[in-house]
Amino acid sequence: MADDRRLVYSTASPATFQKKAKHNKKSTPSQGPILPHGQQVVRIRRETKGRGGKTVTLVTGIQASPEQLRSILKDIKARVGGGGTVKDGELVIQGDHREIVFEILEKKGFRPKLAGG
Repeated sequence: MADDRRLVYSTASPATFQKKAKHNKKSTPSQGPILPHGQQVVRIRRETKGRGGKTVTLVTGIQASPEQLRSILKDIKARVGGGGTVKDGELVIQGDHREIVFEILEKKGFRPKLAGG
């Protein structure tokens, strides 16, 4: 048995599973041309809603490849000494580190703006 994922029992037809498999594949939407860092306005905001009262810093508006986003996040996490992740093209950093993130992005050539309260 070369394929360990074979179906043991189902009431659905095999065509249903093929349709679901095609639908579940992630495709990256085309955002158009990526602007140079100096022309990108990046928003930095603090958020607690829906996170069990925990504060996170959200960075939105960076037009970069996933590898570049991970690299930027790695630099930020090293500087703040905390955790974070890339989620749906946004950087999510644990804790309120807006000023530090602002400085880091400014040094990297972005045009950051503090958003929210």
